[in-house]
This record gives sequence, C-alpha cells and structure tokens, in this order.
Amino acid sequence: MAEVIATSALKASAGFTRLAPSAAVVVGYGLAFYLLSLVLRTLPVGVAYAIWAGLGIVLVTLVGVVVFGERPDLPAVLGIVLIVAGVVLLQMFSKMSVH
Repeated sequence: MAEVIATSALKASAGFTRLAPSAAVVVGYGLAFYLLSLVLRTLPVGVAYAIWAGLGIVLVTLVGVVVFGERPDLPAVLGIVLIVAGVVLLQMFSKMSVH
C-alpha cells in the first residue's frame, strides 16, 4: 500500500512542485522499500517482486481510474490480466525458496 500511495502521490506532485504530495512520495517509497526488505527475509526476491509489481500495477490502475479519471484501453487491461496470471502461477506452482 505504501508503494501505491507513493506512486499515486507522484502524479499528484506535478513534477515535485507541490509539497504535500512530494513528501508523500518520499515517505511512501522509503516505507515501501523498508517493508520489501523485511519480506525478502522469507520470500525469494523474484517471487516477492513479482507480487509487489503485479499487485501494484492493479491497485495503481484502479487509483488512476477512480482518482484521476484515467481509462485503460483493452490492450492495457489484457496486459494487466496477463501480469496477474503470471503472479498467480508463481505463487501456486513455483518451488523457489530462500536459502
């Protein structure tokens, strides 16, 4: 969620010209990377990053639709569906482990 908030604030920061959204970007990404480092203690980096990226893409797209009035076209929706399918395959069938 920290990464989703930071990415959404990045758009709202208007190129880092607005103070509050710019601060949310810095704090959000800092928190996101700290939390990712904790997750990497138990999950392989590839799996953790796939989950982070896949979930982030879906949630940021939803924020774009709801908050910013963006409309993804059919190729964008299909691409997102394929990314989510890849993350699901990793979670369900991957035998990767942390050593």
